[in-house]
Amino acid sequence: MVTRFLLSAAFAALSISTASAAEPPAGKVSVVFDRPIPNIPGKSMRGVVVEYGPGAASPSHTHPKTAFIYATVLEGSFRIKVKGKPEKIYHVGENFVEEPGSVHLVSANASDTEPARLLAVFVLDSDETSIVTPLKR
Repeated sequence: MVTRFLLSAAFAALSISTASAAEPPAGKVSVVFDRPIPNIPGKSMRGVVVEYGPGAASPSHTHPKTAFIYATVLEGSFRIKVKGKPEKIYHVGENFVEEPGSVHLVSANASDTEPARLLAVFVLDSDETSIVTPLKR
């Protein structure tokens, strides 16, 4: 329960809008599961659904250095750029991975008129309390 609270608080912090006219609206993140992996001591799987309204995005961020992330688009399309890779638009059914230590430079709804939703599954150290850290500007 504490982990879910801290995870939710971390994403809520990303979602709080201090947005100016130049910044897109933030998205919504919901924890859908958080479970230790029984045959890998000290590791857990955490799943989150990321929902962006039209034109929404998250600030550039990193994830824990232990986190391997697999994401699949459930609705709409996402514009994604991870440092060292080209920016790409992912559509329903397409997926991407983020290696441990990746820097997520762009995470945005690719549409200004339709919503977008994805499922991100994290494999990370069980004691991680925050799964996202905004980059300092």
